[in-house]
Amino acid sequence: MLVVLVMALAWAIHYAYISFPIISGYGAKQMCTCIFASGMDKAYLEKNELGDFPLSLASYEVNMKDSSVTGSVWGMAKKKAIYRKGIGATLINDISEAALRSQVFNIPPPPVLKTDTIPWPMGDKLPDSLPADINKEKLLSAVDKAFEEPFTDKKVRTRAVVVLYNGQLVAEKYAPGFNKNMPMYGWSMAKSFTASLIGTLVKQGKLNITKPAPVPEWSDPKDPRHAITLENLLQQQSGLGFKEDYTGASDVTNMLYKEDDMAAFTAGHKLVNTPGTVFNYTSGNSNIISRIIRQTVGEQDYAAYPANALFNKIGMYSAFFEPDASGTYVGSSYIMATARDYARFGLLYYNDGICNGERILPEGWVHQTAAAPASNKTKEYGYQFWLNGIDTTNLSKRIYPDVPADMYYCDGYGYQNIYIIPSKKIVVVRLGLTLDKSFDENTFLKNIIAAITD
Repeated sequence: MLVVLVMALAWAIHYAYISFPIISGYGAKQMCTCIFASGMDKAYLEKNELGDFPLSLASYEVNMKDSSVTGSVWGMAKKKAIYRKGIGATLINDISEAALRSQVFNIPPPPVLKTDTIPWPMGDKLPDSLPADINKEKLLSAVDKAFEEPFTDKKVRTRAVVVLYNGQLVAEKYAPGFNKNMPMYGWSMAKSFTASLIGTLVKQGKLNITKPAPVPEWSDPKDPRHAITLENLLQQQSGLGFKEDYTGASDVTNMLYKEDDMAAFTAGHKLVNTPGTVFNYTSGNSNIISRIIRQTVGEQDYAAYPANALFNKIGMYSAFFEPDASGTYVGSSYIMATARDYARFGLLYYNDGICNGERILPEGWVHQTAAAPASNKTKEYGYQFWLNGIDTTNLSKRIYPDVPADMYYCDGYGYQNIYIIPSKKIVVVRLGLTLDKSFDENTFLKNIIAAITD
């Protein structure tokens, strides 16, 4: 019996040592962003975003004076996140708070515009009528159904839905407490935005995705990782041995909640597969890509680059990335924007990378984004976008069988999604907090498509 007790105690100590900092770090970071960027309430966050085990083990102190949140588990494993206007919240990891607060991010403020007087998509003025080929009742019913809570043991928790048809905003709804002006987490949808920034640099001739990725840790030609191309990283085929598991301590949770320089942490991993041969979805790949953007753009222009090269050009004035403690934007996971602004991003891809008469993404980039590599035998994935499938006849090969095979989409934790369906002229944004797979994406999209009579 004593041996069993000792073993149990040892396990508990080990679990606390590796897991408590992740729990308190996640909660502090999440609460800091949601309170200071989204204007959400601490009690609401504790009940919803942080109400499930093991996140419910933590408690939080909110300091409104210095815009920070400190999380701890039973007084242990304290983690502090600070909020800085324009770049959101950052966890203090391997750096002093004074040093973190001294970092400078020169980001131009969004233009002062009366968006309600500017036609969509560069503004928020909408037409008074819907296109004739839309069944309004069916469309509104499809949107309303996404907000229903039909289960007693599950929580759908849809927060926002925006539907575009042929570029026009034709339907929009928000849950109580949420609205069209509230920035919301995109989570892993950030990966698609990071890939788009790579596209802007390819267009400028500053990057070639088929050449070895410019990663300092792999610069030696004798290093087997030197063979990893930027395209391998985009397509999640780097070959790095990186574990993406959010159920406990793993490479991804350690990276997001314990590391100051997430790209350097990932770049230090070894190869387990030949680059370009095996699909392994990891946030680490995306953060290496994000640091490549920083190195390519240069320190003087880096902080403002997402706004100058992408967000402001397409009318996404609410959008911002959040950086890690090293100052690199967490391109895998931390992006904030309103639902309408996420829809504007989907519209950019629907329009082949062109917005307001300007080509933002290089010619052919959208086509490449929506095409899986020939070596990808098990997953349909493009340039940091998920694909519904490329088989137009065998529906079993589609992730969503009732949705056209040409759909591709951004996908984030909790079912944050931007769906782009070119053949149906549809872009759909759905944001929420669904942690139990209770949201039926296939039926949701099927019902929206059915409302279009074209």
